[in-house]
Amino acid sequence: MLYDYLLETYGKSNPIFVSDIRYKNSSTNYIRQQIKKLADEGKIRRYDSGIYYIPSDSMFPSGSMLSREKVIEEKYLRDDKGQCGYYSGFLFANQLGITSQVPAGYEIVTNKTGSEYREITLGNLKIILKKPKTSINDGNYKILQLLDLLKNLDYYGEIKDEEIRRKINDYMIASEIEFEDMNAYLPLYPDKIYRNMYEKGIIKGALERE
Repeated sequence: MLYDYLLETYGKSNPIFVSDIRYKNSSTNYIRQQIKKLADEGKIRRYDSGIYYIPSDSMFPSGSMLSREKVIEEKYLRDDKGQCGYYSGFLFANQLGITSQVPAGYEIVTNKTGSEYREITLGNLKIILKKPKTSINDGNYKILQLLDLLKNLDYYGEIKDEEIRRKINDYMIASEIEFEDMNAYLPLYPDKIYRNMYEKGIIKGALERE
């Protein structure tokens, strides 16, 4: 019965967080016992402590694997209100093409932590969780993500300033971010963000685009 509920509610190859399961009037202990039983029977698979999934059919005997990015998205980047977190640090700088360094772990800024800095392990991946400077939502997460990058831009840059400018400008256009959208959040950041933006020509480029 619980398996049918999980399959209907979560489908296959999607993370199932045991702490989120609400099945009839079942107690937490009962649910955990049944989850263990289903895992022992091979009907569901354990990804990490408290995280399971129903594998999809696959060419491999063990079935499909659960996407790490999907687990991270459900656990730290989104909640029932929408976006609540974003990738930051060298990971985001690498995604933008500003650095070629591939971080050993992920840095995530999320509403789902009250700590300024906390290290955890998810699967075999080290994750650094950081508290945001203000509550993250659908309307501001890309702005905050960009400002975090600009604050530490001098750490990431491996390419010429002109290329950095172009990549950031392309991101702003794709994300529909105008310079005036950033103004409300700039006071949350140290003064060095202005220096980085000035030295890399970000302010000049943004004003020219406007």
